Amino acid sequence: MSIRFRRSLHTLLPALALLVSYSEAAASTINQNASWTIDRAGTSTKYRSVAYGDSIYAGFNGSVTSAAKYAAPTVNAEYLSAQWGTDIESVRRTKSGAIAEDVYNNKIVAERSYMQASNTRVVTFEMCGNDGLQARASFKSQTGTCNYSGLTAAENSCKKYVTAAMDYINANAYAGVKLKVISNLHYPGYAVDNVQSTCKDAATGATVKMQDKFLPALARMNFMMCDVARQKGFQCADNFAQYMGADYDSNGDGRIDAEGLRYVSGESEASYVNRLTSALRSTIRDANTHFVSSSSSYDYIQSDDTHPTYNGSTFSSGLFGSTTGSGAPRYTTFSGGKSPIWNQYGHERIGWAVSTYNPATP
Repeated sequence: MSIRFRRSLHTLLPALALLVSYSEAAASTINQNASWTIDRAGTSTKYRSVAYGDSIYAGFNGSVTSAAKYAAPTVNAEYLSAQWGTDIESVRRTKSGAIAEDVYNNKIVAERSYMQASNTRVVTFEMCGNDGLQARASFKSQTGTCNYSGLTAAENSCKKYVTAAMDYINANAYAGVKLKVISNLHYPGYAVDNVQSTCKDAATGATVKMQDKFLPALARMNFMMCDVARQKGFQCADNFAQYMGADYDSNGDGRIDAEGLRYVSGESEASYVNRLTSALRSTIRDANTHFVSSSSSYDYIQSDDTHPTYNGSTFSSGLFGSTTGSGAPRYTTFSGGKSPIWNQYGHERIGWAVSTYNPATP
């Protein structure tokens, strides 16, 4: 009995250590994989949608042992199931806390077999959020003269691995895949960053507003994702626009704010960055208060001020195993291509944004 106990303890201790380290350090990572099939009545035909990424696609909810069942990839699977009239297996191969290089090497490349299955029809991925978060955290801790090299490095790494990921998916995904989508980045903590830095700019000798440094960097990363997608046969779900812009016209320019902030295919980086950082800056709102009308809003961000909110329950995904299961869809039809809660939760919004590119047939 004592030998068995010691062996169990030996197995458990590394997991407990990781639990502690994950809560203490943003750079900690944990695999959070899952496979959930939307089991539609009246059909036995099943297609697969594969999602690679970090904690966003994982459905991270603050736990290293569970995740949101209806994270964005599974939300999109419901839309696919309704549109195609088939079962859809939503496969998540994700690693919470992973930077872009890690997602590329240890998820997209190392776990390419999931997108190579002959029933795969959709491949989607997201990355770079942790590159940005780590660079931001490092910048916020600076004193003395500001050093912007960390932000530049995050941008460069993002471009390198987003481009590599698209090339790799194009070369390795099953030939019958109908849709490839990248999801770009929302800006977590936008309101919190409306403060001055503790370091001083070398040229002016003054502190800088953190929003004014982080927003242009994020805009350049998001432009790059959508523009490289345009060049390589991917679609781009513009989560920045979906999260940070209201669903009504707040500035009277004749456009719904979220539409005004969206990437426009073929536009220049200068045009896109100017729209977000200057021309339409006043329409950007923290996603903790996403306005769906002038008088009604929903919270898209969990209490950690980073990860999207979600509807429904959680399932096992992390240290103690991952879920493979199935269940009936929450919604079997979608009026106007939108679920009744499409704009009420962060994950529902991403899933809907991806679904707008779904092909009519598998």
